Amino acid sequence: MTSIKEQAAISRLLSFLQEWDNAGKVARGHILDKFIETNQGKTAPELEQEFSQGASLFLIRLTTWLRITYMTGCCLEKLLKSIGIFLSAVSSNRYLREFLEVGGVLTLLEILGLEKIMEEAKKESVKLLQVIANSGRKYKELICESYGVRSTAEFLAKSQSEETQEEVQALLDSLVHGNPKYQNQVYKGLIALLPCTSPKAQQLSLQTLRTAQPIIGTTHPSIVDCVLKVLGTMHLEVQYEAIELIKDLVGYDVRQALLKGLVALLIPSVKETSKLQAKILNDPSVLQLTPSLPMFLQQAAAAKAIGVLVRNDISIAEELLYLRVVHCLMAAMGNTDHSNSQRLASLTLEYFVQMFPMVAEQVRRCMGEELYQLFLSNAEDLYMKIDSIQADILAANKVNVTRALRHLDSCYSMNTFCGSSDSAHMAYVTHFQNDDVESKE
Repeated sequence: MTSIKEQAAISRLLSFLQEWDNAGKVARGHILDKFIETNQGKTAPELEQEFSQGASLFLIRLTTWLRITYMTGCCLEKLLKSIGIFLSAVSSNRYLREFLEVGGVLTLLEILGLEKIMEEAKKESVKLLQVIANSGRKYKELICESYGVRSTAEFLAKSQSEETQEEVQALLDSLVHGNPKYQNQVYKGLIALLPCTSPKAQQLSLQTLRTAQPIIGTTHPSIVDCVLKVLGTMHLEVQYEAIELIKDLVGYDVRQALLKGLVALLIPSVKETSKLQAKILNDPSVLQLTPSLPMFLQQAAAAKAIGVLVRNDISIAEELLYLRVVHCLMAAMGNTDHSNSQRLASLTLEYFVQMFPMVAEQVRRCMGEELYQLFLSNAEDLYMKIDSIQADILAANKVNVTRALRHLDSCYSMNTFCGSSDSAHMAYVTHFQNDDVESKE
């Protein structure tokens, strides 16, 4: 027999459920407000005690109403928060199982794609997906099997709220950890986000890719082009994340492709340049936009990225010399249409000149003594001091360190290029003096 106390508790539960069943939209909204206020943070046993061991009866009503009304958005944010109290409660496996059995994951993912739903409600949906994903591997797999990666990635790209986008990032980060069956799917989804038009989505995707890359272990071929295109952004926070990812990627099998791509960006293609010139001739107003064109932004960012890479690893600098990076940096220094390209290329070239005597000699010979001394005195401000003739000299330079490197490879190792021994340095000087004599003859 049940005690009088238990009977009273059951009576209260039945009365509460009856009140819910008979309530309209407004009344149910008030019930949800009170439920959220009084039960936030409770454990599963505490919820059972609150509902006289019948908490699941209320959860069923919540999930049923969710399935019926989620397309209209009626009390959706409150409803999702209330369900979240059950799912996030300590020892809530039973509630989680009950929610999933009625198609809870699919409903949450569908909410993300509905245009008429408020952003706050979508954020609550993402939070519930986080709770589910953090409950274990099989739940992460369930989300991925329900096309969760595509749905969340698309929502991240379209969302107008940075807070909501950060919640989506947390979800994607959870899905890439401890999810070996679908981690590559998440990785590809993050790469697919890079060309999107949302700077915040690009930034968060790049951050998550840095976390995902060591977990995946291998790279996807498309990541190189996608990351290099991101360098054309006007948003410095996105550019920073892209360069940080590039620093990580040079440790993988895409290193050579990445370095070649960066060097190629230092000299915009003739096709793109001719398009720009045509626009300038046809419309004088375009002149105001040229500094912000993606190809010049990419050029400047590439010069910056190369500078960061070579200062972290001299072996990268040695590889870049064979890719004619010196020639390309000097060409970028002559781009009078974009001063930031000139400044960053000049700073990066300064490093090569300081580290490699061979580079210093070739740059001096190409620039001429006056321009070279101006460069040495203040590389960062050089672009403000050169005239149009000097800019043309830089843009049309024919420096080819690669040819000289190949000539000397049979006699010297790459370590000597750092000027570590006086004899090595004298050998380089002798080599260039001989070149001078030959040219005079």
